[in-house]
Formats: sequence, C-alpha cells, structure tokens
Amino acid sequence: MFTLEQTNEIHDRLGNASTLKDYLLALRAIGVLASDSYLTDGHTVHRGADGYEVVTEPAHEVFEVAATSDKEAFVEHLRLHETGVTSYVEMSRGLAEAGVEKWTFDTMELTITYYDRAGTVLLSESV
Repeated sequence: MFTLEQTNEIHDRLGNASTLKDYLLALRAIGVLASDSYLTDGHTVHRGADGYEVVTEPAHEVFEVAATSDKEAFVEHLRLHETGVTSYVEMSRGLAEAGVEKWTFDTMELTITYYDRAGTVLLSESV
C-alpha cells in the first residue's frame, strides 16, 4: 500500500494546475483510487483499495464552510485561481465562503468533483 510520504512527494513534485493529470496518474500508479481535499483546513484523505486511507496534515488555517452554496461565487473563485490572481490559500478561503466543503480527485476517471456540505455535486470536470 502507498504511504503518506509517497503521496506528499508526488504532491510536492506534481501538485499544481499545469501538471494535474500527471499528478493523478502518479497517485493512481501507487494505488490511490481517490483523494478528498477538505476546504475547512486543507487536509486530504487519500483512499486506496479495501478501505485503506492515509491522511495529510492540514494545509492552512481553519476556514468555516458556508452552510449554503453559491455556485456563481464558487466558479468565480476557481477562475481567479486558474488565472493566477489568487493563491491556493486565497482560493480555499473563497471556496469555503462559497459553500464548497471538499473536492474529490478520482484517479481512475481522471476527474475533479466539488461538493457542498450536503454532499451535492456542484461541479465535476475531467482533468
């Protein structure tokens, strides 16, 4: 099974927008099936076969996730980050304020899906 050190090394090497597909493929190669990243503090749960999980440390201070989602604000925060206007932490704060609880990378389907606190899919995209 994969280790936290392996997932962290892959993230350090490939965890950015320009290498996102390579990041997911590298995670898949070590046995990660999906990864859930939580906006509340930036920790990620990497999931493998048979319920195996490794959990990262928080990546930033705690943000409160809004109880209701604002899809327009959510999409705007994604756009700002994708165009380099905001940092990862600024994007995370904005997504939390827009009601995004987490995003999930599916390494088999090569998708990223964003969810609100109720578990409703706000957006799903191919990588």
